[in-house]
Amino acid sequence: MQSHSSERSQQHARYLEPRHLELLREIAARGTLAAVAKATHRTPSALSQQLRTAERDLAVKLVEPDSRGVRLTPAGQLLAEGADEVISSLARVQARLDASTGEPRGSVSIGTLPSAGQVLLPQLLRRLRDTAITLTLDDFDIAEADFAARALDADIVISHSISGRVPRGAEGLINTVLTREPIDVVLPVEHALATKAELTPHDVVDHDWVGVPEGYPFDAIPVAIEQLTGRPVHRTLRLRDNHLLESLVGAGAGIGLLPRFSTRPAPGVVLRPLVGVSASRSIVALSRPDRYERLAVRTVTEHLVSIGAELMGGYSVQHG
Repeated sequence: MQSHSSERSQQHARYLEPRHLELLREIAARGTLAAVAKATHRTPSALSQQLRTAERDLAVKLVEPDSRGVRLTPAGQLLAEGADEVISSLARVQARLDASTGEPRGSVSIGTLPSAGQVLLPQLLRRLRDTAITLTLDDFDIAEADFAARALDADIVISHSISGRVPRGAEGLINTVLTREPIDVVLPVEHALATKAELTPHDVVDHDWVGVPEGYPFDAIPVAIEQLTGRPVHRTLRLRDNHLLESLVGAGAGIGLLPRFSTRPAPGVVLRPLVGVSASRSIVALSRPDRYERLAVRTVTEHLVSIGAELMGGYSVQHG
């Protein structure tokens, strides 16, 4: 009798599997099974089967019907919130194992803002050429508040912020400032302001501007100019692509803003520093805590920090 009781106890014993915790965390972060399925290249039916297995293993209900499909129960939410800690612990163990082999290895995925990637990634590729680390890359130009969500899909997201040290919404991620880059005014060479060595908010506020979409970090600078001068900035156009913006400035559509490190002014335009208002951006690497625990991810982040320091140092030598 006692042996049968022991068998039943073992059959109904609760145990956690990292893959179950990771699935619950993904549902919490992405909202729907369909979104998780798309991100993880699996079918919703396969994920539903995994959920049923997890509920059987844990002897607790993890999801319940919802207008969008399913939502986490309180028990499911509790496990999702603890997933980072468990998965990070496993990643730390894996990192120690990697270190014991003598070198970091594996694939590291990077999603990057194009203008930041332009100055960071070529040097990173050179540094990793003879290592056991490989890279997969993606690029996107998005609003500041959207960078944190991209850390769901990439080991490292190279983002930027003008409003603060890190992009809005990224406070729960591992964030590493790579460099601080000045943002300069770009204008046609024949423009009246081109003769000045540097420009102030009062110099530029009454001119036409080629701006960026609302919510994009660079838009914080003309907003600050408006607040400082008490006069509106007239944006004739709003564009995402820096190269297109530069070409239209050269054609006389207005003045604009471009990042200093990644801009090599085309014929017909010049860059001038903007003083009297905060006009620089933090370029920041974002990672989920468990992804950052990987030795290869931390190694790549350290290389990016070093490259960012060289960018600032090189500018200081040239302009100091």
